[in-house]
Amino acid sequence: MSHYHDSDDLKVLGEFKSLAPAEFKGFVGFDAIVGREDGAIPRKYRELIALAVACTTQCPYCLDVHTRNAKKAGASREEVVEASMIAAALRAGAAVTHGALALKLFDKA
Repeated sequence: MSHYHDSDDLKVLGEFKSLAPAEFKGFVGFDAIVGREDGAIPRKYRELIALAVACTTQCPYCLDVHTRNAKKAGASREEVVEASMIAAALRAGAAVTHGALALKLFDKA
């Protein structure tokens, strides 16, 4: 039985490459910066950042890829949990600040 989030769905990306080659090439190039080994931020932390962003954007495919890559780069279970909790805190902070904006807009209405 298939379900909405299935890691095998990533295999369909080959079709993206053939249907929109220039756009796909740009995406792949941009996505590759996470895995750089020569950046100022070490690979493990790049993957943990990507994992936290995936938690925030709620992309299960990104979460799958970057969790596995973080583990390969030496991240611990504790670091994965901390990264996800940092993402949760920032997402909560954004909700509160948008609430402040809503209150400001309410007062002007």
